Amino acid sequence: MADPARARKIADRIKVTAAEYLEYRLKDERLGFVTITDVRVTNDLQHASIFYTVFGDDAEREATAAVLKDNQGRIRSHIGKALGIRLTPSIEFIADALPESASHLEDVMRATRERDAELARAREGARFAGDADPYKKPADEDIDEDIDDSADAAGERTAPQGEARDERR
Repeated sequence: MADPARARKIADRIKVTAAEYLEYRLKDERLGFVTITDVRVTNDLQHASIFYTVFGDDAEREATAAVLKDNQGRIRSHIGKALGIRLTPSIEFIADALPESASHLEDVMRATRERDAELARAREGARFAGDADPYKKPADEDIDEDIDDSADAAGERTAPQGEARDERR
């Protein structure tokens, strides 16, 4: 078992090395505009999965996949020389589903914006079903009268508003 930090470093090195090989050394007309998006290495450093995307239509994607499959051994050999470790990991190229998931998210966002616009149009002429403020607030005068009535019932004399009560009895 390798250290996870070492596995990450090797994965990053494989990503850079494979991308450089595809860009500068591999001369094949069928190779499209390829981007290496991610590399994952197993913990024992025996296998590397290289994820890639291709800019273009389905025919270009299929042609690029065929080129990568045909040159898999050469790419692995170049990676082994660049890494300089005892065992070169076996590699496999996997077409990344990133563009498809991104287009799906764009469709969802478009539908959400349309729904928000529809709700905004419906909200323009809308009114409250009841009062604008549905919470009832007690009136201040009613509270003062209730306090005065309870004080009279207790036998206490209440002073009119603005006058001080006589505390002496």
